[in-house]
Amino acid sequence: MVSNLDIKIEIISKEHKSIISNFCTYEADLKDYLVEDALFHQENKVSKTFLLFNNNSLVGYVTLLCDSLRVEGEIQGYFKNKNILYKTLPAIKIGRLAVDDKYQRKGFGRRLVHIAYTYAKEISNNYCGCRFLILDAKINKEKEKDSLHFYKKMNFKILKERIKGTTSMYFDLMLNNKLIWFF
Repeated sequence: MVSNLDIKIEIISKEHKSIISNFCTYEADLKDYLVEDALFHQENKVSKTFLLFNNNSLVGYVTLLCDSLRVEGEIQGYFKNKNILYKTLPAIKIGRLAVDDKYQRKGFGRRLVHIAYTYAKEISNNYCGCRFLILDAKINKEKEKDSLHFYKKMNFKILKERIKGTTSMYFDLMLNNKLIWFF
């Protein structure tokens, strides 16, 4: 178990260039994004990437951006009954989330989701309308590497299954369903 005293969160910057180049994950596109695109997207106000350190070692990152959830299916009926008739509702999206292979299965992925949840709640409670935390979970043939099950355990719900390798998921920030995490 890792104590909170060992944990540090930093927003990606040019000073992290050598640190992020050593990041290693079985999902090559997640490393490529961190090394090649994350800072560029941040500088251009497309997204913001938060680096998670434990004892000064980079263990993972999460990238957040503004998005919306298309109101369809069972969600549409729920909001229609509440007289909320919009076609989309505001959301914060977890665009990317990865944990270095050396730190897998130690609770750092859950910490990264909790960081995203905390920022989404803060925005929703204090700054502007934001109803959901959303993401596209990557499907992997190896069950232990399939992020869909990881997010389901944390109370994310499936919005729409896709064949292209991801499943859209959401967490309603207003309902009493708690985000489940264990550190």
